[in-house]
Amino acid sequence: MDHRDEARAFLSSRRAKISPEEAGLTVFHRNRRVPGLRRSEVADLAGVSVEYYIQLERGNLAGVSDSVLDAIARALRLDEAEHQHLTDLARTIGRAARPRRRPPAAQVRPSVIRVLESMTDMPAFVGNGRGDILTANPLAEALYAPMFDDPVRPVNHARFVFLNASSRSFWRDWNVVADDAVAMLRAEAGRNPFDRPLTDLVGELSTRSEDFRTLWAAHDVRLHRTGVKKFHHPVVGDLDLHIEMVQLIADPGLNMAMLTAPPGSAGDDALRLLASWTATRHADARTTPPPV
Repeated sequence: MDHRDEARAFLSSRRAKISPEEAGLTVFHRNRRVPGLRRSEVADLAGVSVEYYIQLERGNLAGVSDSVLDAIARALRLDEAEHQHLTDLARTIGRAARPRRRPPAAQVRPSVIRVLESMTDMPAFVGNGRGDILTANPLAEALYAPMFDDPVRPVNHARFVFLNASSRSFWRDWNVVADDAVAMLRAEAGRNPFDRPLTDLVGELSTRSEDFRTLWAAHDVRLHRTGVKKFHHPVVGDLDLHIEMVQLIADPGLNMAMLTAPPGSAGDDALRLLASWTATRHADARTTPPPV
């Protein structure tokens, strides 16, 4: 990836998304050929010269102070994920003058695996910013069974979304899931721009999926901490589960996801049925004699 190109495309796409009215500007001439804000308007809102902002939007972010980045973020009404992405891009472009961040953890520690295994009544797994599922408890493997059916390892969320046709029936809100998956990959690319497996994944998806190419070109970024997942499971049918993402502080780049449903809800009933089905399968697997 050319990080200056990334910065240029990101800033220009954010500028095009915000109207003068949304930015609190009064517009006297309605015949505007530029979608969103002009560069001069962003510069005024951020309190920098037009010439300086033009250089920033060309991707020249090396050495830019945090206060200037904050001012640009306010002018463009960036949310937390977008603001962090802009900061990540600036740090990458100016990395020679800044300390490099610790590389993402590649292994899941045994103590974390034991925590997962102790969660018998909720699906839980550990993943990274690329969307790889590195380890999961039995209930999570059962919940995401169509994803785990893919022989490619590690299991990858984005690859399943865009390259496996069954994903469109597995998620009842596939369009939302697809948009979120790309936005999270884009944010990860800003955090870890030299991650070769991430670059390879983006290249694979860009080559094989038109839907991915279209969403990737939007330069949207998003944080994923909590929300509702709407499944259509092949065994237990429809279920809505709340997901909570917790960063593993001792393991840079890894997070634990836990899925639950309110007690007594249809999702809770479906989850209990799935847990029972999973326990039965495991019991059958233990009692079935090996082939001769």
